[in-house]
Amino acid sequence: MGERPIDLRSDTVTRPSAAMRQAMAEASVGDDVLGDDPTVIALQDRAAELFGKEAALYFPSGTQANQAALHAQTHAGDELFLHAEAHICYYEQGGAAVLSGLQLRTFESADGTLDPELMQERVHSDADPHWAPTRVVALENTHNHAGGVVYPLEKIREVRAFCDRNGLLLHLDGARIWNAHVASEVPLAEMAAPFDTVSICLSKGLGAPVGSLVFCGAGLLPRLQRARKLLGGGMRQAGIIAAAGLYALEHNIARMADDHRRARGLAERLARVPGLEIDLDKVQTNMVYAGTRGTGLPAADIVRELEAAGVWCLDEGPWTIRFVTHLDVDDADVEAAGELTAAAVERLAG
Repeated sequence: MGERPIDLRSDTVTRPSAAMRQAMAEASVGDDVLGDDPTVIALQDRAAELFGKEAALYFPSGTQANQAALHAQTHAGDELFLHAEAHICYYEQGGAAVLSGLQLRTFESADGTLDPELMQERVHSDADPHWAPTRVVALENTHNHAGGVVYPLEKIREVRAFCDRNGLLLHLDGARIWNAHVASEVPLAEMAAPFDTVSICLSKGLGAPVGSLVFCGAGLLPRLQRARKLLGGGMRQAGIIAAAGLYALEHNIARMADDHRRARGLAERLARVPGLEIDLDKVQTNMVYAGTRGTGLPAADIVRELEAAGVWCLDEGPWTIRFVTHLDVDDADVEAAGELTAAAVERLAG
């Protein structure tokens, strides 16, 4: 371990490998705003092929990708259905309301899924001028705040059927769809098929330094391009960073199984720490959420103690700590993190 901290704050902290940097350095470039960057085009084409979609568009960030997809499919005053702790609702500064004038109607559940029967009671059409008409339903896979759990395909199809019955569009925040794919062994194209738009992230588990994509039908692409430009997402010689995404698609998907295995091992070790609460059923991918209430110690106190011991993680609320495994931590790191966490809790609990 040496002097290097064990960074389990997020899978966004990864650094490009030497081979990925070489691919970036050697990338052919053009002007992506003018549509002629060959590496961006290659990334979009390859990703669209993987997901079985007609078109793909490259974005600087996942937040912008989500917001552009919503903006391209709605008008101000429309209503969006989503989970109460979805990334779009929780981590994007109210962007759907600020940027697109959308009303958010949120639904609670322990596993991050949406109940079509409950949504049916709340869906609104244009028939009554008092209503904000429901236009889009947004799902998240994997669902971060539910513990990095996989959204079951059969439940996605139930939501798709609900959307079809009510003339609604379906968007997927698939920032970590790679993890869902590896964990479930469901092909990417099959996971994406029920959705009108899909956003995916290249800079989380895949290990690229930056970048996201949105998939859509060819007919929506011009509106999506306009939304990206409006939101400041037009980039010029973007092939330099798109090359990292191409490299990641070819080399860093299957290896996520190692992240999942390490997260499971960490969760099982932490479950043996007196007072820590771990729901092992929710440790399905690369995230471990540890409840601290049983120790009597606020999460922030344990996080500070761990930082001093060389383990970096995040407090997700007053009584919850999140650990995330990724390609920059190995078996020894994760084993050490488990032991150091157990020691820190014992030390603080006195």
